[in-house]
Amino acid sequence: MKTVTMADVAEQANVSKSTVSQYLNKRYDYMGEKTKLRIEEAIRELGYQPNIVARSLKQKSTKTIGVIVANILHTFSTEVSRAIEDVCHLQDFHTIICNADDDPAKEKKYIEMLRAKQVDGLIIFPTGNNRELYKRMLDEKYPVVFLDRSVADIPVSSVMLENEKASELAVHHFYEKGHKLIAMITSSIAESVSPRVERMKGFKKALQSLGLTEREEYVKSVEPDDVRRSLHEMWQNSEPPEAILAGNDRVLKEILTFVKEKNLSIPGDLSIIGVDDVPYADFYNPPLTTVAQPTFQMGKTAAEVLLDKIKKKQPEDNRPDDRFEPKLIVRDSVADRGGVQ
Repeated sequence: MKTVTMADVAEQANVSKSTVSQYLNKRYDYMGEKTKLRIEEAIRELGYQPNIVARSLKQKSTKTIGVIVANILHTFSTEVSRAIEDVCHLQDFHTIICNADDDPAKEKKYIEMLRAKQVDGLIIFPTGNNRELYKRMLDEKYPVVFLDRSVADIPVSSVMLENEKASELAVHHFYEKGHKLIAMITSSIAESVSPRVERMKGFKKALQSLGLTEREEYVKSVEPDDVRRSLHEMWQNSEPPEAILAGNDRVLKEILTFVKEKNLSIPGDLSIIGVDDVPYADFYNPPLTTVAQPTFQMGKTAAEVLLDKIKKKQPEDNRPDDRFEPKLIVRDSVADRGGVQ
């Protein structure tokens, strides 16, 4: 079959090729409604498909961005990706979402693959271990935004939560309800992933400010698969924790599994707060108190910052990080033990 060209559409619609080009690029300023309808009908009748590659080369833009998430299993990753896609869709940009599994090698592979496909910019949840690659993108003035995390001494625009405050909100709520022996488990901080480090720092600062004892055996940074083992170790002590803060949604899931295995009661035996307002929080029995991130606002901001860089073609990275406020959502997973009035 003969390939249908823009010239064929122009001939069928009785307009010039430049008019068809303007229509395809949605430049309708000086185009009458009848002309638009004729072009639309000609495209439909001829089955014309624009050559996206040729248009991209001509315009020096693929109208596509890449999003490299740390782990698609996190509720946060899913929700911010949806917000990014919403913003891009409204501005006629496509999104390609890749899952790095917190693996620097996999992250590097995706960065190189997406750049080879000539995407116009990247939103990355950085592992932090591809510093030379990050620096190269900065040197080349390639549009990039970090989301959820920052990397020390890499001045890429970052969109993040006020992570220390997230932990502080949780600890203060436990304290106000009369809890003094408070534990925290977060995913491993071995690679200095910034939100994990900051949440742990906020937890320790809050304990200190309230005059509470920090017990080393009740502050754990482990891989999700080791969460239940760490909890079993805590419960071998004569005085197990009264309350526990889950650093993210995957840790929370492991804690809830442990609670079920041990036949513990929430909040009778253990009070729980999780960072990330998981979808099941309000209908779990009992409903779970959480510290929510404004996920959609964060995803929206990351997309807007990146698209602004792409359109300006001068991606400045000396702007301050965008930090968002966490919100404590009080439900029924924290017992009232007669705390501060």
